[in-house]
Amino acid sequence: MKRSIMIVVAAVATLALAACNGSKSKNAAEAVLTQQTTTLTKVATVELRDVAQTVDFTTTLLPYKKSFITPQMALRIDKINVEVGDHVKEGQVVATLDKNQYNQSAVQLKNAKQNLARMRSVYEAGGVSRSQIDELETSVTVLQETVDNLERNISLRAPFDGVITGRYNEPGDLFSMAGNADGGMGVLQVMQIDRLKAVVALSEQYYPQVYKGMKVSVVADVYPDRQFEGVVNIVYPAINSTTHTFNVEVLVPNAKEVLRPGMFARTEFNMGNRKSLVVPDVAVQKQMGVNDRYVYVIKDGVAERRVVTVGRQVGDKIEILAGLNEGEQVAITALSKIKNGTQVEVVK
Repeated sequence: MKRSIMIVVAAVATLALAACNGSKSKNAAEAVLTQQTTTLTKVATVELRDVAQTVDFTTTLLPYKKSFITPQMALRIDKINVEVGDHVKEGQVVATLDKNQYNQSAVQLKNAKQNLARMRSVYEAGGVSRSQIDELETSVTVLQETVDNLERNISLRAPFDGVITGRYNEPGDLFSMAGNADGGMGVLQVMQIDRLKAVVALSEQYYPQVYKGMKVSVVADVYPDRQFEGVVNIVYPAINSTTHTFNVEVLVPNAKEVLRPGMFARTEFNMGNRKSLVVPDVAVQKQMGVNDRYVYVIKDGVAERRVVTVGRQVGDKIEILAGLNEGEQVAITALSKIKNGTQVEVVK
């Protein structure tokens, strides 16, 4: 009898121990499951700060001045004193033309003046009429203008300080008025490049914000890591009714002549600041296949997928135009493990 009672007690103990072990195993499994579904992440707070409203426009750099050095009549070229690339000063003689026609006209003028002087003596003696004297005086005036014009054209001078950028004739050529490959008529072309200009077409919405003297950042494609400071020189007063844009002329100092006319460049205009929400750019994700941007907002240990509208990049932060509120927290790490509704634990 006693043996039977002992067997029953042992069986009950064994069942109790098994039940206890089963309960511990269940709790351990639940603990592991909870740990596996909770993702560790760091967060950043949505901040309100001033964001510069900069806009970029592409353009081509132009010389501040450009001119073709041209005689006023077809004359044979005697000598050219400069080569392409030479720097010249205003008034410097860059070429001389054949003097034969000038010399002939100068002789004719001298003879005409002498003849006029003699005929005036005859006129005073009553030998010729006043109308004859008038004709001689007109002839002298015409010859004088011809000689003066030829004298100006014998020596071609630089109209301003600059660089010779084109040479279209050689000594001995008869200057042609037909034009050259650069679209102008001239023996030489000169450009002022110690400062350049850029004509930029801006959208009409920016017209109230652009003014003469406004600073503009200029970056040439050939120097992507260098910024040059320009200044608005002219704001054109009319809006193009077809494109709804207006032109702005930007002057770019270029004393060392690092920049060159014809270079492609980008101009950056700062249209002022505005208060905007910003988050670290690593928080913003892009949905595959579409252009939607989203972040994960963390609230009460749960991740919420939130579609946002982004604006400008500001250093390592990005402007948020819609979709977030100031003070909210967004996930910035473990983003590949987070989904909408994921349980998360914020790591300091």
